[in-house]
Amino acid sequence: MAKANAKVLMLVDDEPAQRRLVAAIAARAGWRTVFADSGDAALDTLATEQGLLLDAVLIDQYGPGDETIALIESMHARRPALPVLLLTAHGSIEIAVGAMRAGASDYLIKPIAPDRLLGALDAAASSRANVGELRPLAEKIKAPLGFGEIVGAAPQFRAALAIAAKAARARVPVLIDGESGVGKEVVAEAIHAASPRGKKTWVAVNCGAIPENLVESELFGHERGAFTGAFERRIGRFQEADGGTIFLDEVGELPLDAQVKLLRVLQSGEIQPIGARVTRDVDVRVIAATNKRLVDEVAAGNFREDLYYRLNVVQVTIPPLRDRPRDIPALARHLLARIAAQPGMRGLGITDEALSLLMSFPWPGNVRQLQNALFRAAVLCDGEALTSADFPQIALQSCDELTPLMSHAGAGVTLFEADGHIRNLEEIEADVIRLAIGHYRGRMTEVARRLGIGRSTLYRKLGELGIGDVAA
Repeated sequence: MAKANAKVLMLVDDEPAQRRLVAAIAARAGWRTVFADSGDAALDTLATEQGLLLDAVLIDQYGPGDETIALIESMHARRPALPVLLLTAHGSIEIAVGAMRAGASDYLIKPIAPDRLLGALDAAASSRANVGELRPLAEKIKAPLGFGEIVGAAPQFRAALAIAAKAARARVPVLIDGESGVGKEVVAEAIHAASPRGKKTWVAVNCGAIPENLVESELFGHERGAFTGAFERRIGRFQEADGGTIFLDEVGELPLDAQVKLLRVLQSGEIQPIGARVTRDVDVRVIAATNKRLVDEVAAGNFREDLYYRLNVVQVTIPPLRDRPRDIPALARHLLARIAAQPGMRGLGITDEALSLLMSFPWPGNVRQLQNALFRAAVLCDGEALTSADFPQIALQSCDELTPLMSHAGAGVTLFEADGHIRNLEEIEADVIRLAIGHYRGRMTEVARRLGIGRSTLYRKLGELGIGDVAA
């Protein structure tokens, strides 16, 4: 039974199976879902007592784009503060631009991963208005990059790319790890493009977006009549990728049964579709990605240890964007150039003030969030260059992040005493360490790295300077 204070989502969709799937995912985060099977029914619901309780609307695009855009416009006109999200199978920039200009808050492409949908719903619930820049716009600008085109000069980022480039020349599996949005798929595509298989098939699979009972069929295929509802034979994604590369995103989400079959493919190069009596040989290069610590998943019994070592022949760790803020100006300009190349978009500059604002933000959603913020700002910008005014929510969030840090460590480090003399060096050093600990939220390894000292040296200085457990 739904809780009385549950957030309420209206799903505009006429497919029972899709309704059940979305409602089940939303329920995980405490959402109660009501349904409308048409645009007219959705508009009628807005005027009811139940409609006044809505926290968000999700429209599963059921007709031509113009019809959907008209529905979004009507909803936005009647309830401007009500977040409207669009779910569609058509990955088109024109649809994204049209939906956002009509008033949509977010744009999601099928098949949608549960965490992506929940992230969009959570952003909608926390905003209710005026926080579009932070919503995870799922639209991606598709154009694979080579290693030489990937933007980033931070040493740890370039080191990761160097490992990936070396691995590209071999057939060995590669495991790419990093937080959501850091660009794991971009690196995976670059590995494929630089490999001897670069002209062959590239197949990307989001393991977290496949219902658990359909994973094996999706990956390995099935024969006609293999199970209830198997009315025809299906070719699995591994067979589609034969001769090329398969990218398994969110590989940590695979159920254990599917992990066993994946291990067999890696060991023998054979697949066995569900219901098939014989195996089939496939020649597939496997690149996997995860935002989880698979070592921890192995320890918890959620991921097979033997599969982990099979996948992790070469490990590439992509650092989060907050650890390479100096890459943001070049990255922002690069993304704006790619956005400008899309239909309906135009070239825009970006001011130094805006870049400084973007560099000050921690970007929990990493490069994907930066791209989304730039995309939304570019759609809505009337001038020739983006300014800090085009990122109002980023500015607000940056102020919120800065306030506790300033109260903890002060706005800076004072060099002079009240009488004009230089302060004692130890006092200045202690203030710098306090400032760093506050700035990096007590992550002592990061503090030590940024200060250019070892972790043990940092703890020794804490004791010598009488700082104590300041990170607590």
